[in-house]
Amino acid sequence: MTVEVEGIAFRAEIAAGKPLSLLAHGITDIEIHFLQIKFNAIGVYLDKNSSVLLEHLEQWKGKKAEELAEDDAFFEALVSAPVEKLFRVVVIKEIKGSQYGVQLESSVRDRLVAVEKYDDDEEEALEKVTDFFQSKYFKPNSVITFHFPTTPGPAEITFATEGKDEAKVTVENENVAGMIQKWYLGGTSAVSPTTVRSLADHFAVLLSP
Repeated sequence: MTVEVEGIAFRAEIAAGKPLSLLAHGITDIEIHFLQIKFNAIGVYLDKNSSVLLEHLEQWKGKKAEELAEDDAFFEALVSAPVEKLFRVVVIKEIKGSQYGVQLESSVRDRLVAVEKYDDDEEEALEKVTDFFQSKYFKPNSVITFHFPTTPGPAEITFATEGKDEAKVTVENENVAGMIQKWYLGGTSAVSPTTVRSLADHFAVLLSP
């Protein structure tokens, strides 16, 4: 079974450390002169039956989707939930990998600086991620996967595009890995409002009394 996002198929379940379910989806886009430009389609995979996850979010039981979508504390708790997570990002509009890398670096650095956690180790880890994307070219249907086996813990980033071997980099720094999660799961400050809304809709159902 698949779910279509802007014509791109996302499997309802994906095998990572354990089977993970597609819990939310959305896009990243910008509007220029009233024209919507769509960059990426996003699928967020989690173990939706995890008692650990639902217990971790217990205090939001019974909240409506509208309330969750505006509640950054809820998304903070989702990011810190000690469960496996996987984000699958599929390219809609082709760009250079360096452009994507710079966006990620800038957002993650700003978030770390804001909480006074940006030091030499974080700078080095973030540079490694930027370098990883530097030489890539994001053709349509290329896939970037962010896998977080545990939280707190490392992030594994893979890039796959037609005609090339899959490339992979591991982010060992837990602060950087956590802020990469926040780039996509950060509530009102996340890169994709449609994904945040989709998460709120799904969690309102999962957390209903």
